[in-house]
Amino acid sequence: MPAADRRTRLSPEERRRQLIALGVQALADRPLEQITIESLATEAGVSRGLVFYYFSSKTGLHHEIVAAARDSLMRATEPKPELAPELRLRDTLDRFVTYAREHRSTFYSLVRGAASGDADVREIVDEVRTAQAERLAAMFDDLGIHATPRLTVALRAWVSLAEQALVDGAMHDGVSRIELLEFLEGSCLAVVRLVSPGSPG
Repeated sequence: MPAADRRTRLSPEERRRQLIALGVQALADRPLEQITIESLATEAGVSRGLVFYYFSSKTGLHHEIVAAARDSLMRATEPKPELAPELRLRDTLDRFVTYAREHRSTFYSLVRGAASGDADVREIVDEVRTAQAERLAAMFDDLGIHATPRLTVALRAWVSLAEQALVDGAMHDGVSRIELLEFLEGSCLAVVRLVSPGSPG
């Protein structure tokens, strides 16, 4: 985006959204820790003071960037209720793989947030894992596999497994999208069968 366009007069909320969007875009070529108020101000063509006004600190900026990346992932992988549960699971996982491969650095930065020294960033990442596990539980509930403490733990553990598989798979072009999708679907069903004997699949 040309600097002249970035200096266009925007409402405070529009400017804030623009800065967050630029921060998420910056994840494509550098880790979260390297995105600073100064670098974002330069990228946006605005003063450091303006960026500081909206986010107060580098930490506040990082929280907003990670939250925006979280929301982007959750929107991209929203299950389609009009699909039958079996098809819904595969479709959701397919879009999960697609997102990770098309937004590699953003996805990697989001997953790496789980190891962040910032408790708020870790909490944001944990919200993603909890929500994804709950989505899976809802799909399996529609298949007659009702939630139990064991299933809840298993699905949360599987989400972490899926994240690592997607990070590794996205970084290695020798692994195809279909191979990743089949691994995720097969491993998810296997985990559910392990903790819920007699489940379909």
